[in-house]
Amino acid sequence: MLVSLLKSLRKRKRGATAIEYALIASLIAVVAIAGMKTIGNKISGQLNNIANNLG
Repeated sequence: MLVSLLKSLRKRKRGATAIEYALIASLIAVVAIAGMKTIGNKISGQLNNIANNLG
């Protein structure tokens, strides 16, 4: 079912554009998640450092 859907979308120009936008959105999501994880780890480290200095 999914294969036939992808084939029909590939035949149409509009479907190709939709797939391109989906790929771009996926790439943006992956980059955003990676960035948030990195920033979250840095913030967590800073908060742990503050907690250790207070205690």
